[in-house]
Amino acid sequence: MTSDQLTHLNDKGYARMVEVTDKSDTERVAKAQGFIRMGTKTIEAIRGGEMKKGDVIGVAQVGGIMGAKRTGDVIPMCHPLMLTGVDLDFEIRDDGIRIQAVVKTVGKTGVEMEALTAVSIAALTLYDMCKAIDKGMVIETVELIEKRGGKSGDYFKEGHRE
Repeated sequence: MTSDQLTHLNDKGYARMVEVTDKSDTERVAKAQGFIRMGTKTIEAIRGGEMKKGDVIGVAQVGGIMGAKRTGDVIPMCHPLMLTGVDLDFEIRDDGIRIQAVVKTVGKTGVEMEALTAVSIAALTLYDMCKAIDKGMVIETVELIEKRGGKSGDYFKEGHRE
């Protein structure tokens, strides 16, 4: 693969932020999900509101939103974006918590990284809030499941199209 095929490399092969000045503003939406696997004792404590650090889902919700908003600060080649919406959903299962984030904007570049970051930070927040009783938690399957808008068109991960 040559540097002209990699949009984050300049003609000398060095890293650069992609030029988007001439791109049109369009509505952009990305949905990502992930899972944090945890023990039964941890799930029961979360369901029963017995975690000493408080409302772990509420804190993870805020953490995920903050993560989406700050993506351009922690992913080197991401543009800082004006997000128009960030929402996270948590499904408590018997073996862990499924996290899903939907991020929206109207702009020149997509919000896939913001959605993935929202899920990742929410999962890390859950880990932080629960680590006193479960250091064996595992964050897994953080993945983009949907992307709409932009020049490259729509993307739906197989089995996730709504």
